[in-house]
Amino acid sequence: MSQDFLPLKGTDYVELYVGNAKQSALYYQYAFGYELIAYAGPETGVKDRASYVLKQDKIRLVLTSPLHPDGEIAEHIQKHGDGVKVLALWVDDAEQSWIETTNRGAESALEPKTLSDEFGEVKVASIKTYGETIHTFVERNNYTGIFLPGYQPRSSTYTPQPIGLKYIDHCVGNVALGEMNRWVEFYETVMGFKLLITFDDEDISTEYSALMSKVVSNGNGYVKFPINEPAEGKKKSQIEEYLDFYRGPGVQHMAIATDDIIHTVTELRKRGVEFLVVPSSYYDDLLDRVGKIDEDLQPLKDLNILVDRDDEGYLLQIFTKPVQDRPTLFFEIIQRKGAKSFGKGNFKALFEAIEREQGLRGNL
Repeated sequence: MSQDFLPLKGTDYVELYVGNAKQSALYYQYAFGYELIAYAGPETGVKDRASYVLKQDKIRLVLTSPLHPDGEIAEHIQKHGDGVKVLALWVDDAEQSWIETTNRGAESALEPKTLSDEFGEVKVASIKTYGETIHTFVERNNYTGIFLPGYQPRSSTYTPQPIGLKYIDHCVGNVALGEMNRWVEFYETVMGFKLLITFDDEDISTEYSALMSKVVSNGNGYVKFPINEPAEGKKKSQIEEYLDFYRGPGVQHMAIATDDIIHTVTELRKRGVEFLVVPSSYYDDLLDRVGKIDEDLQPLKDLNILVDRDDEGYLLQIFTKPVQDRPTLFFEIIQRKGAKSFGKGNFKALFEAIEREQGLRGNL
């Protein structure tokens, strides 16, 4: 068995560049149950941005806004709207991770550097991936602080109730037509990932539009990145709509795991989070399609949660509508009951739901 040259311990954090981090932080606390744990900004000696760190179980989201109208963060938001900038990966050796990946063809975004404060040191280094998204390698073995040097503990007067979100299951990237295989090859060659699953336009299509998708995973399966591209169709696909409004490739959605999807989605709906709607007819023959499941059918139908089965078990999943006004980034909530797959049996129903939304926006 070949040595894994890029051992990953999981996702360290995901950083979003957003128009108003203070308000976004409150939204994610209230609606998704995240806790505010740290902050960096003018009060901590950072002069060009404000960043809020939110946590729930193993998930860390960083929301960052610029303090001035020029500079990289402001330009990113001007072009893309709110979106994911950094998919940070937790490693034992950030410099070695950077050396291994840049030697294999990755373009550097940040050369290895050490950040330090009274709690120790963190080593970081970054490489570029699709669009303006980057991977930052984070080595934090010698650090006991709240998040990273430069951040100070911060809590909110609002006390959010966690809703059972556990960890990031996978993050999906959208790329342009003809670019999917190039980026799959990037992950295989540069990062040592393996191709897990392929979906073609026969698998994911409706009467009007289609997409193709390949899923890559690192050696231990902790980090999984599906990569989507549009396929030929009669009308504009959801991937093309995303690329139009995001102005290029980027992270389409983050799938977040829960152990109790009924509780999690009930709470999200109560707090105003909107989800894609599949018709109630989806449930008419659900048990014939997926076999016996532990859950009662009625709450799944009431909440519009989808079910799919593979050789190893089944999964339950649901997708939010975009969480900003541009039809770009959204979230998936997923509960795995043995299944290792990604809900192939639900693709058609989901696609049709997305197309209905696209039609309302006049973008189909």
